[in-house]
This record gives sequence, structure tokens and C-alpha cells, in this order.
Amino acid sequence: ACAPFRRLHLCNKNMVKMDTNNDSKAKHNLLLDVCLAANYEAQSLINYREQYEVQYPSSVSTFTMCTMLARSFADIGDIVRGKDLYHGKKKRGQTETERDQLESKLKTIFGKIHKEVTSGAQTYYNDNGGNFFKLREDWWTANRETVWKALTCDDDKKLRDAKYFRPTCNISRDNEKTGTQAKKQCRCSDKPKGKKPRKGSDNVNIVPTYFDYVPQYLRWFEEWA
Repeated sequence: ACAPFRRLHLCNKNMVKMDTNNDSKAKHNLLLDVCLAANYEAQSLINYREQYEVQYPSSVSTFTMCTMLARSFADIGDIVRGKDLYHGKKKRGQTETERDQLESKLKTIFGKIHKEVTSGAQTYYNDNGGNFFKLREDWWTANRETVWKALTCDDDKKLRDAKYFRPTCNISRDNEKTGTQAKKQCRCSDKPKGKKPRKGSDNVNIVPTYFDYVPQYLRWFEEWA
């Protein structure tokens, strides 16, 4: 699948420059760096809101921005989990792309985290040949709500009327029809109603999207379409 233009320019520069030499700093700053990348990406997209609404006239205007943010959110999740299909281009004089450099740093950081959490859980957190896929998946699941908050931080009130197109908020395990729309700032209410959320929606009280659970190539096909 060809990466959409939005992915080609995803704002992850600060993640590429992460310091992996200081063990403690690298582990604890990972969430900060991912959240900063999400916030920078959101600011770059929000500035093009009017352009997106012209480009996708069949969409209800208040839905478009949240959808674009959800797509970048999912791509950031794929980068963190080592699933990103886009590998970038090598700059002149470089032997690696920035994407390769970022993946190498993420492996190093998750390797340090792996050493701390494998006591008594060696089988569960197999290192997957140095890729740490399971650990990275769990890290994303635990922190996706925080990343979404960073992505939708809206000090300028530019997302005050932004809605997500699917009624995914407050879905109960027993009845999916109970879902409601995220109607403000691309966020669900932080006061969920009903019973426990279904599998894969532990943070759905804030995060309205499930794009990060959809394979990247399918999301890209849909985005190109």
C-alpha cells in the first residue's frame, strides 16, 4: 500500500531525536516524546482543516478533522508498536532513513523496559528477536488514552465543535447500540455510562476511535479512496 501524503509528513521529529544513552531518562521520557509528536502532528493538521473539508465534501464538516486526527493517531500507534509500513527515504550521505533510525531507538528503549518487566514473565514478554512486539503492544494499550489527549489538546478552541463520525462512546459489552458520538474536542465524555467496555476499548471513555486496531494498509486504502 502507498502511504498517503499525510503519513509522509507526520510530525515525529522529536521521537527521531530521542536520547537512548541515559537508561532512566529514555524509559521515562518515551511517553512524553510520543505525546509531543502527537500534539505537533495535530497542530499541523488542524491548520489545514478548511482544506480537508473542501477535499472531502461528502463528509459532514465537523467530522472531518477528528477523522484525520484518528488516522494519524493510528499511524503513531503503529510506529510505537513496530508495525508501520512506511520506511521513508534515505537522505544524501545517510545509510539509514529517519524511520529506520526511529525504529532502532524504539527497540533500544523497549529493550531497557523489557529488562525491568521480565522478572517472572519471561515467556509472556518474549523479546521477539529484539523487536519486543508484545511489550510494545501493551505499552500502547496502557497509554493510548494519554496520547489521544495530547493529540486533541485544544487551547485555541479550534476543535470545540469537532465530532467523531461513529457513535463509539459508552458502548456496553452487552449492547453495542448504546454508543454515542464524541461531540466535543474529538473526545468521548470522561464519565462513561453503562457496563464494562468491550475488548479493545478500555480507554474508550476518552478515545472514540478504533483505527489503531485496524491494519494500516486497510486504513491507507480507505484514505486514498
